[in-house]
Amino acid sequence: MGESGTGPADAMSPEERLRALGLELPPVPEAAGNYVHAVEAGGLLFLSGKGLMTEPGRVGESLSCEHAYEHARRTGLILLAVIRQSLGSLDRVKRVVKVLGMVNAVPEFGDHPAVVNGCSDLLVEVLGERGRHARSVFGTGSLPGCAAVAIEAIVEVADEG
Repeated sequence: MGESGTGPADAMSPEERLRALGLELPPVPEAAGNYVHAVEAGGLLFLSGKGLMTEPGRVGESLSCEHAYEHARRTGLILLAVIRQSLGSLDRVKRVVKVLGMVNAVPEFGDHPAVVNGCSDLLVEVLGERGRHARSVFGTGSLPGCAAVAIEAIVEVADEG
């Protein structure tokens, strides 16, 4: 991988790859409080945590690990929609730096990384090598709106030129 963060596997731009995969980004939801979806500072875009607030569930209780993986994948689509709204194009993503995933699960559940892989896998599918990131994952006793998953990210932004 070179300085630009691209390599032979990144021949298609993220926007082209998104279309080729047949994926559509959802509308960015209204902020549920006194915050913004993203803040750009120092060449980084800090994304607020997102989750499927309209589809509550708890992993190991009402949701399987596989179903929660899909929640994380759909949450990743919301994150990509926020990135596009903030930057004008996914092509301005230089690199996903860090992802933090929180999983609403019963105390006995221990496979939190497998759930958040739904988002991580999507980021790599759409962004190629630019989507590979450092990550932290942990379980919680609850999340806002009883969401099964909440995910936030930090993205390095490429210059427009």
